Amino acid sequence: MADRARLAARRRALVPHLLLWVGVVVALFPFYWSVVMATNTTRDIFSTPPKLVPGPHLVENVQNVFSRIDFWGALANTALVAVVTTVAVLTLDSLAAFAFAKFDFPGRRVLFGMLLLLFMLPAQLSLIPQFIIMRELGFVGQLQALVLPATANAFGVFWMRQYMSTSVPDEVLDAARMDGCGFFRQWWHVALPTARPGLAFLAIYTFVAAWNDYVWPLIVLVDPGVQTLQTSLAQLNVSFGTDYSMVMAGALLAVIPIMVAFLFLSRWFVADGVAGAVK
Repeated sequence: MADRARLAARRRALVPHLLLWVGVVVALFPFYWSVVMATNTTRDIFSTPPKLVPGPHLVENVQNVFSRIDFWGALANTALVAVVTTVAVLTLDSLAAFAFAKFDFPGRRVLFGMLLLLFMLPAQLSLIPQFIIMRELGFVGQLQALVLPATANAFGVFWMRQYMSTSVPDEVLDAARMDGCGFFRQWWHVALPTARPGLAFLAIYTFVAAWNDYVWPLIVLVDPGVQTLQTSLAQLNVSFGTDYSMVMAGALLAVIPIMVAFLFLSRWFVADGVAGAVK
């Protein structure tokens, strides 16, 4: 009877495991297909039947990317914008979220309601006002125009406010106040160490969004010598005779830094989350 029960339990667990494996394959197949396209030629991609295994043309395709665009300059610009934006968002959003979550001040509910309203508005509505502001500041065509509008966002404040409301104990803040800690010392020594998993998630979200941003850099970076990686890769697409294997090789190179950042920050996120659960 015990053997039959274990066998039945294994059979019941087989279906969820199979569904999980199917989901993993479906999620990873686009990335695998991009690798296949980047390592073959365009003729191989459109052959019948198409090649489904990686080919030997990756180095050739990468060299074509380097010859067509200033890849390393665009990579440096994108990395600078993504890092500065992430640091600014973590700092400003956590400060605002800490004030909303743990301090009672006049107009807090009204301001938070306005924040939620701003969060629900489409980002496309702000493109023209942002461009006018950047023009008045003299930032059009410069990397500052990419960093300044993204230094504080409604989602980051909302996310960190919700996280700090439950993760930062009021008793610890009261003890810090009794020891003479002001607002900034409470934020730095109490709120930030406790909210590290939430900060790690926000860092991943902000870094990826800044790295992959295409529409706003396409509008505001009018100088061909100052471009980000996404706008530079768009120059590989031409009206006639697009080399899709070269385009996918460039896209594959652009994904590698995001994967590295995700692996680094996700380990921090998981480690701090598990530590908090144990405590």
